[in-house]
Amino acid sequence: MRVVSLVPSLTEAVAVSAPGLLVGATDWCSHPADLGAVRIGGTKNPDVEAVVRLRPDLVVANEEENREPDLAALRQAGLTVMVTVIRDLPEAIAELERVLLDGCGLKARPAWLDAAEAAWDDVETGGPRLKAVVPVWRRPWMVLGRDTFAGDLLARLGVDHLYAGHAERYPRVPLDELRAAGADLVVLPDEPYRFTADDGPEAFPGLPAALVSGRHLTWYGPSLAEAPRVLRAALR
Repeated sequence: MRVVSLVPSLTEAVAVSAPGLLVGATDWCSHPADLGAVRIGGTKNPDVEAVVRLRPDLVVANEEENREPDLAALRQAGLTVMVTVIRDLPEAIAELERVLLDGCGLKARPAWLDAAEAAWDDVETGGPRLKAVVPVWRRPWMVLGRDTFAGDLLARLGVDHLYAGHAERYPRVPLDELRAAGADLVVLPDEPYRFTADDGPEAFPGLPAALVSGRHLTWYGPSLAEAPRVLRAALR
């Protein structure tokens, strides 16, 4: 079995669960650190010919991370493409199981996936809830909107983001509107835009800022097992 992954979190999931299967990954695939797969471009602009040359039995992708024209080109070249749809935690668990068992041929769920599910099952839902704005980009400012995996994780940790009912999944919102939205805090992940202590909090004077790990907030893979602990520490 030869696998190419077009999604960083799926890359980590496959590499950790079935070492040796992964022959290609994107330039953004940073985990595991010793990943030796051939790099085939970005998630939005993969080198289709480079993927074809690797002769994979399976290409794993995601409907949000990857563009349909690229996936169509891979299929037209005769490759099998498995596209995941992940909008919340239950979908993440189910899709990871589908990729690893149905796609990669594992005989049983990996231990880390069981640990991830258990870690989130143990999250306590009581206590006061916080309202947040969650930027994912600036210049222009973009925030979490409806039906996002990150938004679902935050809600499970007691943080309701204020644009969850927006018509768009990642709406552009003027900074003045974000400041006036009535949030208790602003949540600033370090990806896709790399917000830092010096780049982001200053745009929201007087509002507490939580700098969080983008890998733990947006990745659906082995990081899910420690995500509740890491995110809760940053949010509280």
